Amino acid sequence: MLNELIILAKIKEGDIKAFEEVFRRYYSPLCWYAAGITGNMESAEEIVEELFYTLWKNKEQLQIFQSLKSYLYRSVRNEAVQYCEHQEVRERYYTAVRTEGELETPPDPQREMEYKELQALIQQVLDKLPVRRREIFHMHRKQGLKYAEIALSLSLSVKTVEAEMTKVLRTLRSEIDKYIQTK
Repeated sequence: MLNELIILAKIKEGDIKAFEEVFRRYYSPLCWYAAGITGNMESAEEIVEELFYTLWKNKEQLQIFQSLKSYLYRSVRNEAVQYCEHQEVRERYYTAVRTEGELETPPDPQREMEYKELQALIQQVLDKLPVRRREIFHMHRKQGLKYAEIALSLSLSVKTVEAEMTKVLRTLRSEIDKYIQTK
């Protein structure tokens, strides 16, 4: 426990070697733990990578009052459970959409118009993005590539790809919120 407190203090001070030590020690076991919950190793890896990214990004504000190991495992468990819940919602949505499509209800002109407006807005926002950011978004959302694959393809770090995707999504959310508020 004392050793963990020392390591945490070093991480808070920006000691990359201390952070790397924690990463090497816990990355693989945390991935297996998350995979046991999600049933999917790729999702588990993304959850653990996001945890470590957030840990490093917010290192100055770290407030860990129990063991580091407990904190990491609890964080991964929470994110993995949230991921599973999100997957259930997504599955229910797709089922509902399929069922609605099977009923062959006539298209609602108002909904179609709003959908087309929203599509146009999204395309306008994407067109205004810097080229690299737009390319990263396209590779992830349209081509289905993972952050690591995009990073390798563009000779960037995974963290840079994550940061660029965060910026794109934040921009899209902001513009869509503005659009919805004007409706």
